[in-house]
Amino acid sequence: MTKLSVNINKIATLRNSRGGNVPNLLKVATDIQDFGAEGITIHPRPDERHIRYQDAYDLKSIVTTEYNIEGNPIDKFKQMVLEIKPTQVTLVPDSVDQLTSNAGWDTITHQSYLQEVIAEFKNAGIRTSIFIDTDLKLIEAAARTGADRVELYTEEFATQYEKGNKEAVKPYTEAAILANEVGLGVNAGHDLSLDNIQFFKQNIPHLAEVSIGHALISESLYLGLENVVNMYLHRLQ
Repeated sequence: MTKLSVNINKIATLRNSRGGNVPNLLKVATDIQDFGAEGITIHPRPDERHIRYQDAYDLKSIVTTEYNIEGNPIDKFKQMVLEIKPTQVTLVPDSVDQLTSNAGWDTITHQSYLQEVIAEFKNAGIRTSIFIDTDLKLIEAAARTGADRVELYTEEFATQYEKGNKEAVKPYTEAAILANEVGLGVNAGHDLSLDNIQFFKQNIPHLAEVSIGHALISESLYLGLENVVNMYLHRLQ
């Protein structure tokens, strides 16, 4: 069964907009797990505009399911991950001031760098994943970095699906098949929603985990957080 990891960055954004501690990020993370989600994802950025580095430490004792920390492995990020030792670290090639993730790693150009970073995390017992596009050559190269998984960057699928182009899922299907063949687990994330998640799940073999934040939190404004978490779980069965 595909696991649902809920990205709680948007909860932190709402909290930070007024200062104080409303909504309480730790309580939301606890509630999301109680509602049935199998993981919590955070993506701290250097400017800490949503998730703060302290949040990452505070969540360590709160997350009893799978804890996934995403980010660009700059020195501060690496130190934090090695101290917290989450279930999984997902490497994302964000620039310092990037609004949101918009591209995967070039695993050919950055292969030696990724090998070094991944070896450090794996030696600490942390599962590693690489945020990546569907280019099959990059999938093959990802396997040579020593990563455990890849996370398929799904924005293009989501954009095309909304336009009625269901053929847009094919590159993701092919990428997932190849990833499995070369020994990589398959995760996915970015712009997946209640509208497209079931179709995506049905067409992606070996899909271990999806990480969903922006859409899930937005949908919860209308439908309620507990209800929406369970709607995703139902669609992922």
